[in-house]
Amino acid sequence: MRMIRILIVDDHASIRDSFRSAFEQYDDLKVVGSVADAAFALFFCRDKQPDLVLMDICTAGGASGLAATEKIKEAFPAIKVVVMTGFDEVTYMPRAKACGADAFVEKGQNMTFFIQVIRDVMDGKSYFPEQKAIPVQPGEAPLTERELETLRLICEGVSRKEIAERMCISENTLYRHIQSVTKKMGFERTGELVAHVILNGWINPRY
Repeated sequence: MRMIRILIVDDHASIRDSFRSAFEQYDDLKVVGSVADAAFALFFCRDKQPDLVLMDICTAGGASGLAATEKIKEAFPAIKVVVMTGFDEVTYMPRAKACGADAFVEKGQNMTFFIQVIRDVMDGKSYFPEQKAIPVQPGEAPLTERELETLRLICEGVSRKEIAERMCISENTLYRHIQSVTKKMGFERTGELVAHVILNGWINPRY
């Protein structure tokens, strides 16, 4: 039987302990380390050499599990990463995929589901649920990928000039994206739109 060596990254000790206790019941799962801060995950990968990292997105010290995932996959492509979150943030799943994650699981799933995903990922499979969407006005088309990226960067407080540079578009094109998003969501002012999106938890500007 192949032993799966797992590193757990989560800022809540109770969650880390719950996963450890559950995994210890199986002969093929072994926890080789746990850490609260994703900023230290790469160091633990070098030291513990896990087969798989179970990575929370919002971790201690404001460290992003998505940024840590990207660094781990760049340094150790063979290490599998299962990203998890307890938030309804709509950009987390596609961003996790873009960072090289092998799976994305919501924390509301039961332990049996997590274990199945871990085993599937180690068998070369991936798991990404259906993309969540921010509600728009009746009759309006869903936000496009570019519009969603525009909205995320605005919520993060990035200047319009920098957003245009990051997205490799002109400021005029960016303006049209912003106008489209505000119209679809029924707002006239960008500030009101940003407050609405953040208060509803659809975009988390910190992570």
